[in-house]
Amino acid sequence: MAELIRGIDASVVRDNLARVRDEIAGTGRDPGEVELLAAVKYVPLEDVGALVEAGIDVMGENRAQDLEAKAAAHPDVTWDFIGHLQSRKVKQVLPHVRYVHSVSTDSVLNQLERHGTPETEVLVEVNVAGEEGKSGIAPAELDDFVARCPVRVVGLMTMPPLAENPEDSRRWFAALAELAADRGLRQLSMGTSQDYVVAIEEGATIVRLGTTLYR
Repeated sequence: MAELIRGIDASVVRDNLARVRDEIAGTGRDPGEVELLAAVKYVPLEDVGALVEAGIDVMGENRAQDLEAKAAAHPDVTWDFIGHLQSRKVKQVLPHVRYVHSVSTDSVLNQLERHGTPETEVLVEVNVAGEEGKSGIAPAELDDFVARCPVRVVGLMTMPPLAENPEDSRRWFAALAELAADRGLRQLSMGTSQDYVVAIEEGATIVRLGTTLYR
């Protein structure tokens, strides 16, 4: 398990935010079209305030219990759930988030039917590369899954195969963008600290950033 990232310096985060926005502009995209979501799975509660001080107002958490604690302490932050969502955690997560990025199972759909509201919005996780044992809907099953989702689907999310070279992820980001465009879905959650520039070039609207912001 990765170690917690402690002692975050708000001034360092501000500098890193400016660098990332410059990189977005360098791709030809409008920085205002790409949301920088701080992934805080490894950021302890006591360090979240440094991110707020640095100007970060959108954060994503992977664990339901940590989400509850961090959202309670920082209600002015827009919170998303970005981790694997267990169906038994749906009721716990929904009151605190704008989006769930990782809807991909029938059991979660069942819980969304029970606990979702007309305001609930989600992204469907797609296993674009068809990796064995990895979360996500197969592209061929996407239309049926979206049709059965009892709440509003606003976009798609993916985690491409692990690769040292960000360029190796480009085809998977492009594939997700095409799936979203064909279905009129506006949000594309793709790209992390290692490959976000390529993801932005391929149309990401939300990038999930961790260490590239904090260090």
